[in-house]
Amino acid sequence: VTHADSETAPITAQLLAKQAKYTINTYLRPPIIFSHGKGCHVYDLANREYLDFSAGIAVNALGHSDPEVARVVYEQALKLVHLSNLYNNEHAIELAELLVEYTRSGGGFEASKIFFTNSGTEANEGAFKFARKWGKYVGKKNNNTNELNMNKYGVVSFSNAFHGRSFGALSATPSPKYQSPFTPMVPGFVTVPYNDISNINEYVNDETCAVIVEPIQGEGGVWEATVPFIEALRKRCDEVEALLIFDEIQCGLGRTGKLWAHQHYPKSCHPDILTSAKPLANGIPIGAIMTTQRVADIITIGDHGTTFGGNPLACRAALSVISRINTPELLTNVNNVGSYLKSSFEKLINKYPSLITTVRGRGLILGIQFTKDPSGMVKLARERGLLIITAGNNTVRIIPPLILTREEAEKGVTILEECMKIFEKESN
Repeated sequence: VTHADSETAPITAQLLAKQAKYTINTYLRPPIIFSHGKGCHVYDLANREYLDFSAGIAVNALGHSDPEVARVVYEQALKLVHLSNLYNNEHAIELAELLVEYTRSGGGFEASKIFFTNSGTEANEGAFKFARKWGKYVGKKNNNTNELNMNKYGVVSFSNAFHGRSFGALSATPSPKYQSPFTPMVPGFVTVPYNDISNINEYVNDETCAVIVEPIQGEGGVWEATVPFIEALRKRCDEVEALLIFDEIQCGLGRTGKLWAHQHYPKSCHPDILTSAKPLANGIPIGAIMTTQRVADIITIGDHGTTFGGNPLACRAALSVISRINTPELLTNVNNVGSYLKSSFEKLINKYPSLITTVRGRGLILGIQFTKDPSGMVKLARERGLLIITAGNNTVRIIPPLILTREEAEKGVTILEECMKIFEKESN
C-alpha cells in the first residue's frame, strides 16, 4: 500500500468535518481530497500521485490542467463569460458549425442544428421535449387537421440505461436505486430489454414519440448495442414516425476511437437526435442537442431555453477541445492504447477465471466483468495509486483520458493485476 487512505494530509480530516457540517450528503466518497492534476495524473493534499483511469467519469478527455484549455479559458474570462441567450455570442455560433460539419464530414448522421445546454442530463431533457412536440406535430400532419395528437408521447428506453437524474432523464433510467425515492416517474416512459428485438413492434408503437438508446452503455456496465438491434429500432421508428435519440454523452466525442460511437454503425442505424456533454469542454460544463433538419423545423421561438447554456466561456473552451479531439493523432492513440488495454484485460480472464468473465467495449470505454461485486477493487487500486470506478452488473469501468500513453496504460495494468491477486485471496 503506497497511498493508504489513512495517511493523507492532516488538513484532510478538518476539511471533511467541515463538509459534513455544511453540505448535503449524497455521495459515498473516500476520505481523501485531491488538490491538483496534470495530464493523466491527479494529486491529493499529501501530494501523492494517482494515475487516473476514470477521467472525471469520462469528462477529462485531454487530461487534467491542460495548458491550452487553461489559456483559452483565461483569455475568454478576461473578455466575456456570460450574456444569457437574450443575445448572440460568436463562439456558440462557431461551435455549432464545427460540431455539425465534423459530424457530417466524418460519416456521422445527418446533423443540421444544435441547441446548447449545461449538462448531459439537460441535453436529454431537451431531447425529450423536442420529441414530444414532434409527436404532436406528426399527429397533426397525419390527420390534416388543426388538432394536436395528444396520445403520441411515449418514450422507450432500455435495461441498464443511464440518462440522468432529473425527472425526465430519471424516468428513462430504469434503476430502482435511482428511481425509488422519487416516484412516481414522468408518465409515458417504458423500459424494455437492451439488444432484444423480439417484441419491438409492441413497445415501439403509434403512441411512441421517441426511442432513446446509448450505443455503448457506460453506467450500466459497458454494453454495446448490436447492429441488428439498432437497425431494427431505426426501421421501427420510421414505421411509426417516432424519433431515434442516441445518448452519446459518455461514449461519444472520441472515446471509441471515432468522433461519435454511432460512426461504427452503418447509416441504416443513424439517429434523428444526438445528445452529448461530458468531454465537450474538458470539464467546463456544457452539453449539446444535435438534430436533423426535420426535427429542427418543428422547434420554434419560445419552445425551449436556458440561462447558462451556450455561454461564451464554455463554447470557447469547447471549440478548442473538439478541434483537438477530432484529429487522426488523438483518435489513433485511443484505438492503439484501447486495443492494448483490452487485450491485456482479456489475458487476465485466463489468470483469474474465478474473478473475471468477460471484457467489453472499444477504444477507451472498457468494462471488466467480475463474478462478484468489485467495489473492493476500487479501494485496493486507489491505495496503490490508481483511480478506477465501477458500473452496473459487477463491472469495473475503464475510462481514462484519451491522451493516455502506452507507458501509462502498462502501469495501470500492472497495478490492476496486483490488486486482482489480493482481491482473489480476500474473496476466497
